[in-house]
Amino acid sequence: MVVMRLLLFTILVSSLFIRDSSFATPPPVVNVSNIRRVFHNGEHNAFTDLVRFKDQLYLCFRSCPDGHMVFNTASVIIMRSNDEGATWTQVHRFSVKDRDTRDPHFLVFKDRLFVYTGTWWSGPGKIEPKEYDMNKMLGFAVVSNDGTNWGEPTMLEGTFGLYIWRSASHDGKAFLCGRRKPGYDIGPKGEGARIQSLMLESDDGLVWKKRAYFNETNGDETAFLFERDGRVLAIGRNGSGKEAFLLRSKPPYTDWNRQQFDHAVGGPLVAKWGEHVLVGGRHTTKERGAKTSLCWLVGEQLHEFAELPSGGDNSYPGFVELSPTKGLISWYSSHEKDDAGKTITAVYMAELIQGSLPNQ
Repeated sequence: MVVMRLLLFTILVSSLFIRDSSFATPPPVVNVSNIRRVFHNGEHNAFTDLVRFKDQLYLCFRSCPDGHMVFNTASVIIMRSNDEGATWTQVHRFSVKDRDTRDPHFLVFKDRLFVYTGTWWSGPGKIEPKEYDMNKMLGFAVVSNDGTNWGEPTMLEGTFGLYIWRSASHDGKAFLCGRRKPGYDIGPKGEGARIQSLMLESDDGLVWKKRAYFNETNGDETAFLFERDGRVLAIGRNGSGKEAFLLRSKPPYTDWNRQQFDHAVGGPLVAKWGEHVLVGGRHTTKERGAKTSLCWLVGEQLHEFAELPSGGDNSYPGFVELSPTKGLISWYSSHEKDDAGKTITAVYMAELIQGSLPNQ
């Protein structure tokens, strides 16, 4: 009888971790080490991403001398490391005339490296927030075959009026998150409950069409993770500032299952690391304020395993797997000050190493 009860208990506990592909085994503990600032040039440096391309690592982020808001002085910096992230060298920097380049993200697609950016129309000078117009958003990309030589910024067909964000690929297709006002409604800036989120699809990474809506309300920044069989798992920021969404679908991606977590996730990241699913982003609480947080996705819940050094304006992490048990994480934050006591907004990095299983 004791053996039977133990067996039933083991089956019950195991089932909690294999309800879906998010987990095959219980999540490991993670050691965060080698935390360092990797870039600061006196400008506002934000919105990071990481990727591996042709056996080298790449880091991208927005840099702007005028700050966080919409300025035509913004540009995207791309850096490369050939020593697994120990040192970084700038390989490209680009901007788009009369536009603020924001939220750059990588995509390795058809043996080329893409950097996508959603751009706000800013005109030749500074504009006030009340003049921000989502209907004038437009996606751009720079592309490289070797990570050294880069083309000029190319307008992404099919993205006018859409704020593009993270991308992913599966089975010869590229997919991109875009959000917009319903019917391209004319009105004051707003990214709240009325905003729609769409999955966009492309054959070449440059010309896009709508595949499906996955949030017809409360749309916002969303990251996709494709399984080998075509199923997709997504982590979506809630446009109303409330709890983030866990979204799932399978081909042809017309029907989506939506559930909400128990807290908001700003600038969400989702990545497969070994057998597990990593989720990162900004988690704000009354006790600690806004922090860049890392979690395991266990079934339908987020289990935080690390709070990275951060504060104020922060988050938007990038991740690259170095091995099934070692990874590299990037993020930006404004928790430090310079020698004159002025707050800086810089890019940071740390190594993540999986340890033993909890309670062992």
